[in-house]
Amino acid sequence: MTRVQPRLAGAVGWRLACALLVGPGVAAAQESEEELAKKLSNPVSSMISVPLQWNYDCCYGPNDGQRLTLNVQPVVPFRLSDDWNLIVRTIMPIVYQGSPAPGVGAQSGVSDITQSFFFAPEAKDGLTWAVGPVFLWPVGTEELGTQKWGAGPTALVLKQDGPASFGLLANHIWSYAGDEDRDDVNQTFLQPFYSYTTKSATTYGLNLESTYNWETKTWSIPLNMTITKVYKFGEQRVSIGAGARVHLEDEPGAPEWGLRAIATFLFPD
Repeated sequence: MTRVQPRLAGAVGWRLACALLVGPGVAAAQESEEELAKKLSNPVSSMISVPLQWNYDCCYGPNDGQRLTLNVQPVVPFRLSDDWNLIVRTIMPIVYQGSPAPGVGAQSGVSDITQSFFFAPEAKDGLTWAVGPVFLWPVGTEELGTQKWGAGPTALVLKQDGPASFGLLANHIWSYAGDEDRDDVNQTFLQPFYSYTTKSATTYGLNLESTYNWETKTWSIPLNMTITKVYKFGEQRVSIGAGARVHLEDEPGAPEWGLRAIATFLFPD
């Protein structure tokens, strides 16, 4: 690992800690709940947010196993210049999964961290794009992690037109080091998304979180349908929502359906 990477990680942690300790800034009082809800529809918006996403997936494997996942997903922006921002998106999964097959016990622990660094110019005419690297950090337990270091490119394109937001987020990760006895990581992630935000700061969202594993030649394609709304608790703005998940992949042992709950803490500058 180079010295630049821990410095970036330290900067992300420091900026996030300041937001959590100090709380919402003056701009929070200036922006309406509707405006904040629209910002949340932009994965690379210039606003610190801390989403806590709970996923329940049912009926995978011969035992019709169940999986519970808490994704801690802080988003931390940095202004590089008048025209460019750096947005760091981190996904830290905490997992419990029941026995998926006879002879395989339940498992719980932390899975690997995925961290994306998006370089994004200021949006023009409602169009936003961003590119950068994505990294896979092998911090997961032996059962739930890959035990591999990974990296690759990531990109996003987004169009916001009035209350509607739609676009595509994508990345590809290859493993480049790690436990030689474990399978290599070679996977593509594609997330087309659409959302509609009302005047009451309620957002109706639809997305696919599809992953293709080039090693096993298998798909994972959960379709997520969610409803969220921005609320104000004192000076703190929080987006709260829930939804359903349907797994569209036709792979042996794949989950069939699921549920999602979301609480996102907002820290406008």
